[in-house]
Amino acid sequence: QVQLVESGGGLVQPGGSLRLSCVASGSIFSIYTMGWYRQAPGKQRELVAIITSGGSTNYADSVKGRFTISRDNVKNTVYLQMNSLKPEDTAVYYCKFAVYRHSYTPLYDYWGQGTQVTVSS
Repeated sequence: QVQLVESGGGLVQPGGSLRLSCVASGSIFSIYTMGWYRQAPGKQRELVAIITSGGSTNYADSVKGRFTISRDNVKNTVYLQMNSLKPEDTAVYYCKFAVYRHSYTPLYDYWGQGTQVTVSS
């Protein structure tokens, strides 16, 4: 089994910064993509940013230029640096990893439990 644990959420004022982390543990051969998603109350979960094993990244238009995703393949960890935060960034943030548990098994998606980010004065 694979477990994802997020950290770094909290309450921040508009214009502030936060750094989220998500670390995976368990039976892991390799991790293809690492991504961050968010879900605000009453809204669908949406992609925030994603990074491949090769380092290619993709961002939601709403966060481009403000958020940066990075990964540490040795530590099986993904980070999301969030700058210039806005009240509309308020949501529960989830990480998702696409994992090969063994060299001979297909890709499976695993989700973290979520961490709350609240941007408010």
